[in-house]
Formats: sequence, C-alpha cells, structure tokens
Amino acid sequence: MPALSTPATLSVAAAQVAYRVVPSASGSERRLVLVHGTGSGGAEFVWGQLLDHFAATHTLVLPELSGTVHTVDDGAPLTVETLANQVIAVIEAERAEGEPVDLIGFSLGGSVVAAVAALRPDLVVRLVTMAGFSRSDHLGFQQSVRLWQSLADDPERFGRLAAVLAFSPGFLGAIDAPTLDFINAGMVPDEGTLRHIDLDLRLDIRGLLPRVTAPTLVVGNAKDALVPVELTREIAHGIAGSEYVELDSGHVTFAEQPDAALKAVDDFLS
Repeated sequence: MPALSTPATLSVAAAQVAYRVVPSASGSERRLVLVHGTGSGGAEFVWGQLLDHFAATHTLVLPELSGTVHTVDDGAPLTVETLANQVIAVIEAERAEGEPVDLIGFSLGGSVVAAVAALRPDLVVRLVTMAGFSRSDHLGFQQSVRLWQSLADDPERFGRLAAVLAFSPGFLGAIDAPTLDFINAGMVPDEGTLRHIDLDLRLDIRGLLPRVTAPTLVVGNAKDALVPVELTREIAHGIAGSEYVELDSGHVTFAEQPDAALKAVDDFLS
C-alpha cells in the first residue's frame, strides 16, 4: 500500500477539512476522488487496501470528512450538503489544471458523491456510487441503525452488531475467529462515528438525483443487511441513464466480492 502523506487541510465553513493525495504509480494526472462512509476512521479505514489498485491509473485524492479523526469542526449536526461542500472544496483545490475528476463514494459516501455531482456537475467526469442509499425513512433501515446507535455505551456489542450489518452471514461464517475479532473491533462508537450515524438516520437525496448529469455507475449489494438494496436501486432509478450492477455481497463490497467490484468499477472508468 502506498504510504499516506500527512494530511493537507482546507477551511470549509466551520471545518478544517483534511485530505490526502496519493500519486499515481504510472504518473497519471487523472484525479480519482475516493469518499469514505460512516466511521471516524475515514478514508484509510475504507480505502486503504485498495490504494495500490486505483493508483495504478489515477492520482488519488482522499477527503476526510467531518466526523473523522483528522478533520476538526464545530461539532454541529451534519448534513449531506455540508459533507458534499467539503468534497467540492477538496476537488477544487486538487483537480489537475482545472479538469473535472472521477468520483467514487461508498455507503454514506455513496450518497454524498451523488449530491456532489448534482450540486456541481462541472466537477465530475464519471460518478460511481457504491452501497449508497437514497433516503433513510425505510423502516427496516431505521430499525437496524437505531438499534446500532442504541449500543453506543457498549463498545463491544456496538462493534459486533456493526459486523453483522456490514457483512453477509456467508462471509462471516467463512472467516476464522481472529479475523472476526479484528472486524468486531473495527468500528467504535466515538463522537465522530455517532455523528455519521445521526446523519444516516436523516438522509434524503431523492430531490438531488435528477440533477446528476455525469455518466454514473450504481453498485448495489443483494445481501446488504445495513442498506436495503432497494434504496441503492432508487439512486439508479433517480439518475437518468445510469448503469446499475448488483453484486452477490453484503454491505462491504470490496471485502466480500473484491474481484467483481473492482472489475465493475474499472470497466466503467476505463
């Protein structure tokens, strides 16, 4: 994995937004912006194992949005627009010679990047939204996420439920106990993660989707226990001309179906 640089920072409204740049191994100046999902671990937690792959063809830009350990803000409740504006500011600071970028987001980040493409279509060449959700008022989603939120005072149970929501039963049944212990410890109920969860429970991007004009790939997961796949399909239905791929996977696509997920993304971006 390429060594991650010390984050640069940008002032965006009430936040000092951190981000990192990973040079392309091939010298390519094409920018690929990778936007993380829920969790204070941010970009490295989501994208760390994939940097070598994506840096083969692009210079990578990895924002650390409010709620992550690297970005400092006023602690106010988050909105999709707040996070989208942070991504927009990072793109404007780091795009090569004013060129638009390729943009990928995962989970909450999948919804945020759709908002970015709607608000600033001039900044996006191609959009990929993975395991994103169009709205949060789905009762199954509300019940699962509120149960997870309610375990904030019990870090062990919080982490165990996070694993159950993030991975399919088949995947969890196929790994060994040390790997499961590692996964269980990966999501902690700190302030930043809980701010993301609070936003997850209020999110609605349906009104923005018709404004997306960039060529778009939407990736859904048939076995997603966190984001009901119909909420991911709604993103595809809301963006005119988008492509939709559904993988036989739980929520964390790149862990369960790495080859299929990378092929879908690579084919779309090439």
